[in-house]
Amino acid sequence: SGYKKITGIKRCLCWTHLRRKFVDALPKDIQSPESTLPGQGITFCNKLFEIEKTLENLSSEQRKSERLKQEKPVLEAFWAWIDATRGKVLPKSKLSEALTYALNHKEEFMNYLEDGNCSISNNLAENSIRPFTIGRKNWLFSGSPKGASASAAVYSIIESAKANGLNPYKYLQFIFSQLPGVQFGQHPEFLEDYLPWSPDVQEACK
Repeated sequence: SGYKKITGIKRCLCWTHLRRKFVDALPKDIQSPESTLPGQGITFCNKLFEIEKTLENLSSEQRKSERLKQEKPVLEAFWAWIDATRGKVLPKSKLSEALTYALNHKEEFMNYLEDGNCSISNNLAENSIRPFTIGRKNWLFSGSPKGASASAAVYSIIESAKANGLNPYKYLQFIFSQLPGVQFGQHPEFLEDYLPWSPDVQEACK
């Protein structure tokens, strides 16, 4: 889940997914003392989401600045809490799994601070693929594994175009006419000029 730049190789993981791991670690009786620790993890995640909601209408640069001011202290407290909590839980418990997952991917969970365009949640992506998931129940099969991969690639291109305010048909025309002959296998950075947020693509495919 999350976001990766092709040339920057920066990956951001979804905080919604991490929050879900803490929710799964809650005991059936959420009033029990054992619910305190996973509850604290959920509280940290909720605080980040609350701050993010107040930053929705800011520019990417403003959002980045406000995240560093408001969210970085929350993140620092979160990682300190994890370090203090690890030794208090059973190694094979669901809470231990959540803590280990967070620590193993600390860098990816922090990367969103570097770019105001990044989202801490993949809810937008999940909502975008929901029609595809519903449709898949109707056609059931893609014919072959290669067919399934091709279908996923096409849906990804179309939904990325829509998410960036492009006309999907114009964008497909653009890349099908422009990409052949581009040596992006040897020079992956060339692809940056054909991604949905490229200024030239924005101008041609709105």
